[in-house]
Amino acid sequence: MAELDILWAGWRSQYVQGLGQEAEECIFCRLPGQDDEEGLIIRRGEHAFAVLNRYPYATGHLMVGPYRHVAGPGDLDDDERSEMWSLLALGEEVARRAFKPDGFNIGANLGRVAGAGVPGHLHLHLVPRWAGDTNFMSVVGGTRVIPEDLADTWTRLRAQL
Repeated sequence: MAELDILWAGWRSQYVQGLGQEAEECIFCRLPGQDDEEGLIIRRGEHAFAVLNRYPYATGHLMVGPYRHVAGPGDLDDDERSEMWSLLALGEEVARRAFKPDGFNIGANLGRVAGAGVPGHLHLHLVPRWAGDTNFMSVVGGTRVIPEDLADTWTRLRAQL
């Protein structure tokens, strides 16, 4: 019998235990009141902010959202829209320097059926990607391996600002 490897992903338990439960308060509305390190906030703007995803698809996965609780792009005012795209571009720049990815996925999930974990508060995703980053763990095992602790990722990205 082959030796069994152990993959520790204890931080995922918070996510799994919370599946199907509606949050008492919107996470994106609560985040701005937190300390940057505690909230994993990469950059604060006047109308929007960039934050690491606590349940990332890949190392360096960050999100950009407005402070105001709005559901879709059409609900943003010009200042919010402009600052969100500026923060997304900044996120790409710092992630490129910190992690040297081969590419990025950028997107938004509008509504629960579209995959939104927080359907009422618009946010954009920036996901660094590397050639070969989809392997047997995600394809066969239904598991995604994130090789870096979130606190380390936060520190690396902040150092690039």
